[in-house]
Amino acid sequence: MSTITAEPVLSEGHAHHPEVGFIRKYLWTYDHKMIGIQYLWTALFFLFIGGGLALLVRYQLAWPNTVVPIIGHLLPETVASDGAIIPGGYNMLVTMHATVMVFFVLMPLLIGTFGNFLIPLQIGAGDMAFPLLNEVSYWLYVISGFVILATFFVPGGAPGTGWTAYAPLSAEGKFNGTQMGQSLWGLALFINGLSSIAGATNYITTVVNMRAPGMTMFRMPMATWALFVTAILLLLAVPVLSAAAAMLFCDLNLGTSFFKPAGGGQPLLWQHLFWFFGHPEVYILILPAMGIASEILSVFSRKPLFGYKAMVYALIAIGFLGFVVWGHHMFTSGMNLTLSATFSVSTMFIAVPSAIKTFNWIGTIWRGSIEFTTAMCFAVAFVSMFVIGGLSGIFMASTPVDLFVHHTYFIVAHFHYVLFGGSLFAIFGGLYFWFPKMFGCLLNETLGKVHFFAMFLFFNLAFFPMHNLGLGGMMRRIADPTVYEHLRQLQPLNQISTLGAIGLGFSMLIFFWNVFFTLLNRKANPAPNNPWHANSLEWTVSSPPGHGNFPVTPTVYHGPYEYSVPGMDQDFLPQDEPAPEGVRLDVH
Repeated sequence: MSTITAEPVLSEGHAHHPEVGFIRKYLWTYDHKMIGIQYLWTALFFLFIGGGLALLVRYQLAWPNTVVPIIGHLLPETVASDGAIIPGGYNMLVTMHATVMVFFVLMPLLIGTFGNFLIPLQIGAGDMAFPLLNEVSYWLYVISGFVILATFFVPGGAPGTGWTAYAPLSAEGKFNGTQMGQSLWGLALFINGLSSIAGATNYITTVVNMRAPGMTMFRMPMATWALFVTAILLLLAVPVLSAAAAMLFCDLNLGTSFFKPAGGGQPLLWQHLFWFFGHPEVYILILPAMGIASEILSVFSRKPLFGYKAMVYALIAIGFLGFVVWGHHMFTSGMNLTLSATFSVSTMFIAVPSAIKTFNWIGTIWRGSIEFTTAMCFAVAFVSMFVIGGLSGIFMASTPVDLFVHHTYFIVAHFHYVLFGGSLFAIFGGLYFWFPKMFGCLLNETLGKVHFFAMFLFFNLAFFPMHNLGLGGMMRRIADPTVYEHLRQLQPLNQISTLGAIGLGFSMLIFFWNVFFTLLNRKANPAPNNPWHANSLEWTVSSPPGHGNFPVTPTVYHGPYEYSVPGMDQDFLPQDEPAPEGVRLDVH
């Protein structure tokens, strides 16, 4: 149990502050909570864009030659090695959908929004260690967003080389005539990388140096632990991608030959650099989601998190092993068989800490007094969808299997179950859970349940058939499956998948309506300080928290999972329950 001392020791953040204007409050603010909300609204804007691009991709695959003619003028067609015509506009859609969703939706929501809003509150700090750097990090993200959107409007249009931008297609600048678009793509990722590095530095410094008295590392909530490990991954992995993006920009514009064979460059170098970042990126996108789900499952099961220290060690193990498995993305590149066997074994090892976390989540809810709020539904769905995505990932760890399914829709199904079924389900669970703390009002639970069930149903309708499409031999990044004779019989699955994607898009509108209606009438449903009877420090302050977060300096006597009463208020013990030594019951 997290409690605070009764001594009225005022924190510096609660000294009198003059009222600031609109710009200093909403656009250029040093308050970590407002910066987190800035990330939230910006990332939701990009979710509209990334989701719209996804619907165009799916519509084209279900009913070929319906979408591409509309946007095909943006990029000329190319001819594949087997003679198939590849519409340039379709390649642009695929490339930009993935780029926007990974770098401008999932990372900002998980790390920018929850990292900024939660870390100081959960460790008892008044703000981030470097408030100015925090706001600079957000605006670097916004600038990178403007740059990535600009690729749609330059001559030749946005790049069509896939989100992995494999050289030499990307480095030559001749594929679909998108040299300018590809250059801007690299520039956007470089600026976005600077934003991530700045944010990660801030998070690590804040956790290490600004914890409240008594808040030891092993008393931190699991969400903060997950974000802390993620920040370390960011600091080690993102500079590699930023360097690769800078090298690609130089190849395209300054005459260098890092990746161009004609000048002595190595196209395979790009793959090594990209995937050395790319596989830790998977865990950058899933570890915060694991932390969020852990918090929600514990609160609504009315139980402490099962195996807390094991969960922490599993987080650290996943982070470490994430850096030694990147080669499994390159089994088809012709690497040495001994090396591929090494990557195969290390990939199977990484399933162990993930399994530990899964069993601990089951142990948390086992025989708990479960309350199926909207947030709890999303957290349980996160676990189940992550398990499906993780199990399909074990197949790809085996080199012989990967040689067959690599670059098929089986891979597409796998990473969407991990990153959409995993990350985005946890994100929505976290938003329903911490929304009252962010905005001081509760989202409508009935609309929330409708949103959840619609999203869960249509998600599985959209992505589960892709497993069968991949095993049937459907390749990635083809615009017209009916061109290939062996794929024509699978076309009904493409249409089912597209109908699921359309339904998934409409389910998002329920969430946005819920948010809009709630904020418009926030006084009609105000949130108490601790509506969920949760047990970590952020629930001991007002909703939303004031400037500086805590009216008195908090002193922590117990971690949030060290003491609980199943089915009862987790913030304060009932008066007839004996308090553990060191717990104060008179602090409100």
